[in-house]
Amino acid sequence: MASARWLVIAPHADDETLGCAALIAHAASRGALAHVVILTDGVGSHPHDGSASRARLIAARRHEAARAMRILTGRGHPPPMFLEWPDAQPYAPAEPRFERSRRRLAALCRESRVDAIAVTAMHEPHCDHEAAFRLACSVAVSAIRPITVFEYVVWASKPPGQGYRTWRTQAMPLGLRNAALAAHRSQITPQFGEGFRLSPSKQRMPAADLLYERIGPDARG
Repeated sequence: MASARWLVIAPHADDETLGCAALIAHAASRGALAHVVILTDGVGSHPHDGSASRARLIAARRHEAARAMRILTGRGHPPPMFLEWPDAQPYAPAEPRFERSRRRLAALCRESRVDAIAVTAMHEPHCDHEAAFRLACSVAVSAIRPITVFEYVVWASKPPGQGYRTWRTQAMPLGLRNAALAAHRSQITPQFGEGFRLSPSKQRMPAADLLYERIGPDARG
C-alpha cells in the first residue's frame, strides 16, 4: 500500500474528505495520486424548487470539491473528475452509463499506471456508495493490469466483517483535514436552506484513515 499509485472514487463530493483525506494528501505528496473521481452530481442533499436551484447546487458542489482537493493536494494537482451520475439513482452494471464510466476509468488506470483504488465499502448504507464499490471492482477487473481495491467507511456504523485486512494510513494534520471539510459549505452550513447537514460528530475526524482490503478468492467483489 505504501508504494501504490492511487485512484480514489467518492460517491459524493465530501465523501473523499470524510473517508480518505489522509490517503489523498499523502499520495499527492509523493506524486502517487492518479486522480480523485466524484461519482454523482450530489443534488439530492437538498430539496429544490426548479431546475435553476438544482443547477446552482451542482455547480457549488463541484466548486467545493475542487477547493477541498486544492487544500489536500496543493495547486499542482488536477481537480476532481466528475462522472455526473444522478444522485441516489445509480446505474447498474451493463447499463450504458455504467459501462461508459467503467471504460473511462479503466483507461485512466492504464494510462496512469494505477495499482490501487480506494472506494466506499460494499456494506455502506447508501445506494450510491454501494454503486461506487461495484464500479471500482468492475474497473479493477477490466483495466488489464493488477489493481487492488481498498474500501473505506463513511456512514457504516462498523467496519467490514471477516475476510478483510485492515490498513491504517499515515496521519495528517487535523487542521488540514478540517480545512478541506470546511470547503464543503453546502454540507455543513445552511447556505442552501433546509436539507442535509453533516452532524458535529462526523466533523470530528481522526488524523489517519482506515482502509480495508478484501482477501481470499473473491477479493475483487
